[in-house]
Amino acid sequence: MTKIEFFKEGIKNLKTVGTLTRSSKYLCQGMIKHVDFDTAKVIVELGAGDGVITEHILKAMRPDAKLLSFEVNESFCDTLREINDDRLIVVEDSAENIQYHLEDEGESHIDYVVSAIPFVGLPDELGYDIITKCRDLLKPKGLFIQVHYSLLAKKLYNNVFGNVDINFVPLNIPPAFVLVSEKQ
Repeated sequence: MTKIEFFKEGIKNLKTVGTLTRSSKYLCQGMIKHVDFDTAKVIVELGAGDGVITEHILKAMRPDAKLLSFEVNESFCDTLREINDDRLIVVEDSAENIQYHLEDEGESHIDYVVSAIPFVGLPDELGYDIITKCRDLLKPKGLFIQVHYSLLAKKLYNNVFGNVDINFVPLNIPPAFVLVSEKQ
């Protein structure tokens, strides 16, 4: 998907896409640097978009690991399905159905969640529901890694996880924050 196509999709569906530009390589690296790829067997990506972060995850993943990438935008899912990697499972569904899809893949727990869902644009109840389900499915010490363009939603992660570490990534348009919460 080209930058122009992404921009058009962002304008058409800003509430679910959350941005008008693709994540920079610096933001992608800022997201995945928190993942221990040597031990991660099950990674879940929420709001996979056109796969720019997905591809960074796949490059670093173990050969026997799985990546479940959730995306609700049909055009983005079509682009994700073009990625030729058996470890990638494209889930064209809402992240609130995460447990069903995880069980469908024969898994009961997640090592890491990497999310670009624009929670600020979602109803509060839905955001809490998705993040709480992720927390419950994460293994102990598992991480929930989320990108935001402001710190308005920081309390959401503090309320669900009881902790949040903030990392600033200035080399992105717009500059971004990577929020990392650990399952205690």
